Amino acid sequence: MMLPADSHVHSEWSWDAPLASMERSCARAVELGLPAIAFTEHVDYTVLRVTPDVLEENDHLLALSTPDGLLTPPAFDAGGYLEAIERCRERFPDLRILSGLELGEPHWHAAATAKLLAAGRFDRVLGSLHCLPDGGGFAEPSHLYGQRPAAEVVREYLAEIAKLVAGSEVFSVLTHIDYPVRHWPSREVGPFDPTAFEEEFRYALRMTAQSGRALEINTRVPLHPVLVTWWHEEGGEAVSFGSDAHVPSAVAHGFREAADLAEACGFRPGRDPYGLWARVN
Repeated sequence: MMLPADSHVHSEWSWDAPLASMERSCARAVELGLPAIAFTEHVDYTVLRVTPDVLEENDHLLALSTPDGLLTPPAFDAGGYLEAIERCRERFPDLRILSGLELGEPHWHAAATAKLLAAGRFDRVLGSLHCLPDGGGFAEPSHLYGQRPAAEVVREYLAEIAKLVAGSEVFSVLTHIDYPVRHWPSREVGPFDPTAFEEEFRYALRMTAQSGRALEINTRVPLHPVLVTWWHEEGGEAVSFGSDAHVPSAVAHGFREAADLAEACGFRPGRDPYGLWARVN
């Protein structure tokens, strides 16, 4: 079976991907035989607090941060990005290259996201949640784990996912519903067990399904199989696949396993090899 399209890839047009390359990611997609690749670049308007260790590990963020750790994501150059998409389409005529965005917390930034989406055509728009309220500001779950019980952070995150889905209509695919798992403090509290949050996950999945959106199987950290099972049980109609690659070598990473998981949970590819995988039972 042909690998699915990679519908979540970042290039040099994403502010947190200094080692990315649109052209080299396209070349990697061709090498792998992918039917399509979507460059869903980060668009973030939330100013967030980051810890010194994050800045030490990611020195490209220093220019975006204040001495006390407030990070302001830069403006997205939609015109330059769309020109780069066209250049790659010319260079790789046999690869379908989709334009796209990953909108962070769009339910908090309705006016800004609407203005951006009016600036050009974007084929695939993802909705994501990277931050939660933190006092008078915002922070990622990785920052909050040091301040609150880990389980509380996850429950707050999943509750906010439901608010994201209800509060914004600008995206068609929900990405990394399990984002807090990336930095789960396993040394302190043990391995992450999604069944401990079944009620909260199911509610967020149900709200997403009822909104008519697709769920992304994000392979940067493999999505737990039970979440795809719950997605099907809660009425989810479609899935997409995203590597969340920030370097070309990560394009379509883990896609064979992800495709097998989706098929086992009742989703199949349609006639369009570039499209979403639909529910079949």
